[in-house]
Amino acid sequence: MTNVKMDTSKGVIMLELDAEKAPLTVANIEAYIKDGFYEGVIFHRVIPNFMVQGGGMNPDMSEKADKRPPVKNEANNGLKNDRGTLAMARTNDPHSASSQFFINLKDNDFLNFTSESPAGWGYTVFGKVTDGMDVVDLIAAVETGQKGYHGDVPTETITINSMTIVE
Repeated sequence: MTNVKMDTSKGVIMLELDAEKAPLTVANIEAYIKDGFYEGVIFHRVIPNFMVQGGGMNPDMSEKADKRPPVKNEANNGLKNDRGTLAMARTNDPHSASSQFFINLKDNDFLNFTSESPAGWGYTVFGKVTDGMDVVDLIAAVETGQKGYHGDVPTETITINSMTIVE
């Protein structure tokens, strides 16, 4: 297990990453953390009673330049998209996850792996919040709106100041 401290403009969130169940995903996230990629990116999508998403957008809603290849979907690892878990965001391509992640605000069973099919791949869970779920709930409570063609964008910028691996 890898422990990560995420310092945000709303407070600190402590995470535990599960390299045993999601080795490719955790190695990917650890590389982004070590490169300092997450410093200054924002939580750009907040949907109450669903999830908060961040890890790839700058405060002006431009995508942060990402030079890493996408990671293989590891959602068939037995971990579930339950409240407080950390999962990879992706496009409709099940193997398109890169730097963006989300924290589940409730048990989102419909995001779980069911089969290796377009509708069944699900979203890879690779960790969980171990402390600071109150901070996640503060993020979830902010007002949101439209920004360009993006919806569910916090009207107040919520920044990830840093993410560090802690021993």
